[in-house]
Formats: sequence, structure tokens, C-alpha cells
Amino acid sequence: MRTAFDFSPLYRSSIGFDRIFNLLENAPQAVDSWPPYDIERSDENTYRVRIAVAGFSEDDLDISHEPNLLIVSGERKEQDEVEYLHRGLPVRPFTRRFELADHMTVTGASLNNGLLTIDLVREVPEEMKPRRITIAKDDGARKAGQVEKPKQAA
Repeated sequence: MRTAFDFSPLYRSSIGFDRIFNLLENAPQAVDSWPPYDIERSDENTYRVRIAVAGFSEDDLDISHEPNLLIVSGERKEQDEVEYLHRGLPVRPFTRRFELADHMTVTGASLNNGLLTIDLVREVPEEMKPRRITIAKDDGARKAGQVEKPKQAA
């Protein structure tokens, strides 16, 4: 499925954002809204995903972290000895996928009061962090990579 936006002008002025443009172009148009979830950001590099999974236990849920992708799935084990007169809790199987930015890691997960909480942190390696480049002053004298031999006083 393609979006109605044309990203080709952005390709001319950006380098290395191909993955982002592909995500935007191939984003699903119809999104399944179950189970409901929240995404929280507590600071620049710390995130939390909360998913409402009432009726599911820890054994019914599976969380997997692949490069740039977090997959949460759940399937409730049926109890054969129970006869339901009314079934109002939505406990159908689900799979929820979250696209992650580079260098995102899952630091923990917990299930409390029907809410599955997944903590994420972006840990950018030191060599990938922005750094300031100093500009050498050119005071007319050649220093590094000198071609001519300096004149010596006689």
C-alpha cells in the first residue's frame, strides 16, 4: 500500500533516511486497535509501552526484540472445564508490532493489574554521538602535508 505523499524531493536533500521513507510509504492504512496501548516518553532516551492485556497471564504472553522491531503477542490457553454463559472479555489471540529506532534496547517487562509494561532505552554508542569538529586556523604557513621545504637562514 502506498501513501498519497511524494517523498522524492526529500531524497535529494537527505542521506541515509531510506528506511524512514520506506516505513512511511508502506505504513498500514487500516490499523487493528486491539489490544489498546500507550507509548510514554519520560526523557530523551527512555520510553515505556503499556498494553492492556486483561485476562492474559505471563505464560500467555510473548515479547521478542529483533533489530528495529518489538513484537508482543498473546494467546490465552483455553480451560476445557469452564462453560461460559456470557463471554465479554476480549481474550482473542493478538500480535502487536512496534517499529523501533536504531540502538533501542528492551530493559525490562512486567505484568501488573492487567497492564503489560515494556521499558525501552535508546543507547547510542559513543562513536555515534554528535561531536564538535574544530576548524584549524590557516595563518599562511603550511604545516601538515607541506610540499615545499622551509628556507633556512644562512
